[in-house]
Amino acid sequence: MPCYLRHLKDIMGEAGIEVTPGNRQQIDRAIHEIAGVGYKDCPATWRKLKQEMLTEERKRQDPVNKLRHIIH
Repeated sequence: MPCYLRHLKDIMGEAGIEVTPGNRQQIDRAIHEIAGVGYKDCPATWRKLKQEMLTEERKRQDPVNKLRHIIH
């Protein structure tokens, strides 16, 4: 599991997603897709998340909605 998932508890909560051992990889792949970064490039994904999604509330809503749609 990428270490950045533990920092996304608020986003997971907003999306109504509970991270479990059974869905971690699906969530990780979805986050990479939303961030536009190739799968398994966790450092680049985390950088992009911090720069774009986590800094401004208005920028969070689109990724949260995409994540909600992909996972549910």
